[in-house]
Amino acid sequence: MLLSCLTGLAAGIVFLHFLQKLLFPYFWDDFWFLLKVVRYGIRMEKYVLKGELFTVLDKFLSLAKKQPQKPFIIYEGDIHTYQDVDKRSSRVAHVFLNHSTLKRGDTVALLMSNEPDFVHVWFGLAKLGCVVAFLNSNIRSNCLLHCIRSCEPRALVVGADLLETVEEILPSLPEGITVWGMSDSVPQGITSLKEKLSTASDRPVPRSYHVASSLKSPHLYIFTSGTTGLPKAAVISQLQSLKGSAGLWGFGSTANDIIYITLPLYHSSGSLVGIGGCVELGATCVLKKKFSASQFWNDCRKFNVTVFLYIGELCRYLCKQPKREGEKDHQVRLAVGNGVRSDVWREFLDRFGNIKMCELYGATEGNISFMNYTGKIGSVGRTNFFHKLLFSYDLLKYDFQKDEPIRNEQGWCIHVKKGEPGLLICRVNKKNPFFGYAGSKKHTEKKLLCDVFKKGDVYFNTGDLMVQDQDNFFYFWDRIGDTFRWKGENVATTEVADVIGMLDFIQETNVYGVTVPDYEGKAGMASITLKPNKSLDLEKVYEQVVTFLPAYACPRFLRIQEKMETTGTFKLQKFQLMEEGFSPLKISDPLYFMDNLKKSYVPLTKELYDQIVLGKVKL
Repeated sequence: MLLSCLTGLAAGIVFLHFLQKLLFPYFWDDFWFLLKVVRYGIRMEKYVLKGELFTVLDKFLSLAKKQPQKPFIIYEGDIHTYQDVDKRSSRVAHVFLNHSTLKRGDTVALLMSNEPDFVHVWFGLAKLGCVVAFLNSNIRSNCLLHCIRSCEPRALVVGADLLETVEEILPSLPEGITVWGMSDSVPQGITSLKEKLSTASDRPVPRSYHVASSLKSPHLYIFTSGTTGLPKAAVISQLQSLKGSAGLWGFGSTANDIIYITLPLYHSSGSLVGIGGCVELGATCVLKKKFSASQFWNDCRKFNVTVFLYIGELCRYLCKQPKREGEKDHQVRLAVGNGVRSDVWREFLDRFGNIKMCELYGATEGNISFMNYTGKIGSVGRTNFFHKLLFSYDLLKYDFQKDEPIRNEQGWCIHVKKGEPGLLICRVNKKNPFFGYAGSKKHTEKKLLCDVFKKGDVYFNTGDLMVQDQDNFFYFWDRIGDTFRWKGENVATTEVADVIGMLDFIQETNVYGVTVPDYEGKAGMASITLKPNKSLDLEKVYEQVVTFLPAYACPRFLRIQEKMETTGTFKLQKFQLMEEGFSPLKISDPLYFMDNLKKSYVPLTKELYDQIVLGKVKL
């Protein structure tokens, strides 16, 4: 009798397991990930109940006491321990305490390439309670001035390799900004921070200087192109920094991991997920000044890397490298990032071994995120009943011609069906606030959709078109508006159009992104009309864009039109132009291609077009 009961019980368990696998194949993945989220939430609540607001900086300071000799940053072979970074950042804080009028709440802009002093300056200013604005190290001239003005800093700290960039704009900087250079020899008008660091104290800075009054208080400004216009300074609160720092932990990284960061620290991926993630774990990071596909795996082997951060282009570059023996001879087990294409994902795993690709989704300034904790190829993340409780999001039907969500006869937005692309939005509330941008309120207001499903509701507009499949996995489809991604960067079309429009023979410029086979994102293309009785100077166009734009924003293609088509609201028509792409077979207008060797734009012939499509000419 007992034996038959046990047999029946075992059979029941096997049947339930089979049923679960059939009907709920991701149940345990969802369950264990949910437990992690709950654990993290409980830990945050404990600090709140104790009356403590524990920030990323507080976590770092506790680690500097707990494990002072553990390597925190490895850079070009040099090891910087947790104690080293703590002391060096304290020196930075004391320099500004003794030689400036900076006070708690002031903003300081930071223009620096990837190097340990980026972290030292960031943490040192954070110890004073300052808000640090990360400036893109690729921008220059008017765009750089725009970014500096928009975040209204009291000071600007510049890396040694970027002093010439700042020297060009010194006369145009707003009054009251002091400029500090991380070099012994600095141009006139700039103070040497490096010189003062050599004699500064490294004693701890009292916690009273930086203790957070609220987790919603600003911690950083990180610039993002958004969906329109020039870069905007997204407000990153202490709460957002904490959430970003939990990403590596959420995917299963531990204190024993060695994390390879080749992404720029001015991006949220490099700073919040990367550096912040190492702090959350108490782990070690290998920091690279700039990504190198040829050195990547050698670095991984040399430093025993177990986790690396990526954007989609990074993985594609690695796959494009010549094949070598021993490519699976490494200790990398996790790769965390976003934007890798399905075909590249499969090729990457086949070539470089059993590495779990952990895709995540989340706009820098956004109030929603997804994480692909199952390893499902091509997906940016997964949702379920519990995720829906945390984030009140939806996918809306979108009118690509009018460039706005479609509304029904009652004026409400319309949900898309599973499998259809829709605009991702997320409800703005106390649980998921949107902190907006520094400067003009109109930028913040433009990112909000109001009266979406009922009167008075407010949603954050991600600007991203997503698809949700029948198994509740999300897939990135495209971006809307005036921004496209190229080389892992958001390109603001209005910025590019303004730069080209400065030429005296240009009447009007319409900039958009076009798809190029085997490339992530979209390559820039500019459609141009000429002023009456003016001729096109291709060398001048080339000189203009390379002088005033970062390399990733320079249009790869030009199209010369007789007149511009506009929408019903007098916006330049992009949709048809994007559909036509850059094919001379489809387009009768003159087409040109950016040739860096000839330092000019050259005619885009059918032969050249074929070479680009076949990958024989690199973009």
